[in-house]
Amino acid sequence: MRHSAGPVKRLAIARGLEVFQPLSLAGEAALNRLAAPRPEALVVAAYGLILPPRALEIAPLGAFNIHASLLPRWRGAAPIQRALLAGDRETGITIMKMDAGLDTGPMLSSHRTPIAQDDDAQSLHDRLASLGADAIVGALAQVAAGGARLSAQPESGATYARKIGRQESALVWTHDCVQLERTVRALRPSPGARAQLRGESVKVWRALCVEGRGVPGEVLESGAAGVRIACGVGALLATELQRAGGTRLAAADFLRGFPIAPGECLGAAR
Repeated sequence: MRHSAGPVKRLAIARGLEVFQPLSLAGEAALNRLAAPRPEALVVAAYGLILPPRALEIAPLGAFNIHASLLPRWRGAAPIQRALLAGDRETGITIMKMDAGLDTGPMLSSHRTPIAQDDDAQSLHDRLASLGADAIVGALAQVAAGGARLSAQPESGATYARKIGRQESALVWTHDCVQLERTVRALRPSPGARAQLRGESVKVWRALCVEGRGVPGEVLESGAAGVRIACGVGALLATELQRAGGTRLAAADFLRGFPIAPGECLGAAR
């Protein structure tokens, strides 16, 4: 429960590089400090603060964003999770020059990757991070050489990837099993998909869409292979679960400490 430096900060400190972590870029002092090294270009990756117009003008070559989607699809804060929730078959990285809009600037390049059936937010994040790291190096070399070609984003096909809210982590059993299985993958490793059983919150970390019919939320079968729960269409086979305050466990181990009987009914987590 202690704060610790992330890998980027640790590497920067080891290399003797200054790490500046302003709580906001709205103030004059923060902007002056950002401009002090006289950067030729700025690079933004998964940054939680909005860059004010003056920040975008600090570097003569511009500010460039490594965005985790194929723009204009999934502009906004949670492009990886939204792509998984929507069942997209591919996603990628877009290197774009930032403007005053939300991920609306012109594009330097796009780099695609398929979304596998077993991809979750973590595996997709890691693959896109590697893809983006390679892409930005090439893009900056083009910009520095004066050979970068910017293209406007298409006017059609834009979607907004709003931040994942707590209410979205609740599994709604009237939905079909395909959508619930996507929810489990999209919210792994954070915040996790949740359900309610006997007044207790239970997280479902891994699950499969399988055949089954019953009242939505009804436990149809419970055993070493998993807990099969009826959905609006089909059933969800939960194979890795976690009680509140407990650890993530395979279904067989989870059921030893928290037996679930066929006929019990799970509800949406509150």
